[in-house]
Amino acid sequence: MNVALRAITVWLAAAVWCGVALAQAAATQPLRVGSKIDTEGKLLGHMMVLALEANGIKTQSKVSLGNTQVMRGAIMAGEIDIYPEYTGNGAFIFAEEKSPVWKNLQTGYDRVKALDYAKNKIVWLQAAPANNSWTIAVRKDVAAANKLVTLGDLSKWLASSQYKAGQFKLAASAEFVERSDALPAFQAAYNFKLKPDQLLTLAGGDTSVTVRAAYEKTSGVNAAMAYGTDGAVAALGLVILDDTLGVQPVYAPAPIIREDALKKNPNIAESLAPVFKLLDRPTLQSLNAKIQLEGQDAKKVAGDFLKSKGLLK
Repeated sequence: MNVALRAITVWLAAAVWCGVALAQAAATQPLRVGSKIDTEGKLLGHMMVLALEANGIKTQSKVSLGNTQVMRGAIMAGEIDIYPEYTGNGAFIFAEEKSPVWKNLQTGYDRVKALDYAKNKIVWLQAAPANNSWTIAVRKDVAAANKLVTLGDLSKWLASSQYKAGQFKLAASAEFVERSDALPAFQAAYNFKLKPDQLLTLAGGDTSVTVRAAYEKTSGVNAAMAYGTDGAVAALGLVILDDTLGVQPVYAPAPIIREDALKKNPNIAESLAPVFKLLDRPTLQSLNAKIQLEGQDAKKVAGDFLKSKGLLK
């Protein structure tokens, strides 16, 4: 073998070795697990980290990273690999707010799964059988005094001669106030419009903060942005106003992951499916209450739950 041929052979062997080494390094890099900043986001994020680690999948926790916009930006930019998202957010992400498919858990899941994969190569894994739709909750005393059971009742009261300035004030996140499928959708469907002095806009998206503001009457607040699976609503003396027109999509939580990250370890899906199958609405309400009301650490609540179900030693 001449010198030139030997050099080429050595170079090719080195290139192959480097390629294999890089592939192996990529495969062994920890899976970056993110989650939203609210109570349930923290809970689900910790559950995912614990379940994955229990199945031998190394992770890097980025739990409680930010709101929906931050999380979508992070996964699209490759800054995280996986996080728990909600099916109903597909209506907003893909500008399909008017489509009826989002009002049903299965059709909404099927639609967002197809869209996100086709456009972004993001894979939606097993969804939980729960609905965490945005809602508006009011103090029981306010609801009783003004006969508020539905959002339609709220609209009628706000427009009536019985309503006096300052009698209604809602605590909510900026996302809830500004997103077209949140408060603006409620207002359009039920024909009411809250003025700036009827809103207390709080940083972040944690409903435990908004619900507590209503409970404590912070800055005159007596109503709150809440989620369907919030554990603190009833315990803090608030009632959820029924969305009789079905304005909100079904928000079923599910892990979503970049396809390239999933291909490196197909066991990710099998590790998380048993966890999310258990998370129905009453279960999430109970777990969220432990964090919101009892002050327990979200990671501890997640771990205790997984241990009780035999999914964690």
